[in-house]
Amino acid sequence: MKCGGINVQTNNNKKTSMKNRTKIALTVALLAGAVSLQADVEALWQKNCASCHGKDGKGQTTMGKKAGARDYTDAAVQASFTDEEAFKATKEGVVKDGKTVMKPYGEKLTDEEIKELVAHIRSFKS
Repeated sequence: MKCGGINVQTNNNKKTSMKNRTKIALTVALLAGAVSLQADVEALWQKNCASCHGKDGKGQTTMGKKAGARDYTDAAVQASFTDEEAFKATKEGVVKDGKTVMKPYGEKLTDEEIKELVAHIRSFKS
């Protein structure tokens, strides 16, 4: 606002400036949290899943090939199961022809961790 040809900062501008700084601070905090969650899920994947499914989700590890791990980068593979099916398979394990091809993780991981891993699986889709 101008007063006698001089720019004067009004209280309203100070409030707007404070709101902008608050928005920026919240955005930075949310982004930091998202980066932290991504690091956490990647650590969970590495610890519990990568030995069979591979770090890249392609299932081309020695153990993955033996177990018939699917390539999660393939859109057709991704379309072949729901999040609920992936959650159940992770929690309860997978048995084919009477043979356990994936052990259950329900006692090792929380439901929230399993949901994060399912979302991580979805991130592999090409």
